[in-house]
Amino acid sequence: MPPSELAEAWIRFLTDVDAALPEAIELHCLGGFAAAAHYGLPRPTADIDYVHVAPPAARERLQEIAGEGSPLARKHGLYFQHVALVSLPDRYDERLREIFPGRFRNLRLQGLDPHDLALSKLSRNASVDREDVQFLARSVPLDPTVLRRRYEEELRPIILGSQEEHDQTLRMWLEAYF
Repeated sequence: MPPSELAEAWIRFLTDVDAALPEAIELHCLGGFAAAAHYGLPRPTADIDYVHVAPPAARERLQEIAGEGSPLARKHGLYFQHVALVSLPDRYDERLREIFPGRFRNLRLQGLDPHDLALSKLSRNASVDREDVQFLARSVPLDPTVLRRRYEEELRPIILGSQEEHDQTLRMWLEAYF
């Protein structure tokens, strides 16, 4: 599906989700959806990954309305997915950017800053994550100094797993993409 058609499909899905929500909620989005919606990543994705929802009690209701297997997910072929384990820079929430600002009554989607989005892919480092980081590095473009500083100051002290492994992955990314 071309990016313009995918964006239209997301708008239709999100409009239906917004209409079904009984209250206002805010989501912190990441993954392919945030990369595509904010930065033009051409890779299609059917899920809208989010790491945080406010108010917290709305998470269960959102999953009922628009999670995988829900009626809206079956209708649109898109769904929301809560990501429980992800390593994010300590102050990522200070740099969020609204996706589709002012478009919905109850649904407020916040996307990660491009450097934070790249760093969110560091732990998994799958081929699709490396492709996404390469895309962000070239298209945004990412600033390697900002990426390294955020990693060292905000992510490395709290990262899940081996710091040395993550250090090596970041070095590889910096050499390959900048």
